[in-house]
Amino acid sequence: MKITTALVIALLSCGTAFAADTPRPTTTATPSGARATPVKHSSLKACNKQADARNLTGRQRSTFVKNCRGGKPQS
Repeated sequence: MKITTALVIALLSCGTAFAADTPRPTTTATPSGARATPVKHSSLKACNKQADARNLTGRQRSTFVKNCRGGKPQS
């Protein structure tokens, strides 16, 4: 009886200890000197239309669409 009572008390105290923890706030700021990841402005559909207009195929098309989606300037 003493062991089960002690076990129940221990389990209840552990549960309240975990419930009392508050999560850390997430930060979205980048460290100084670090560059943020580029925002993908264009949709895949829009980039594919541009590639079609330039008559690109194969590796050139793939590279163009990748750069287009990544927001890199096109030549």
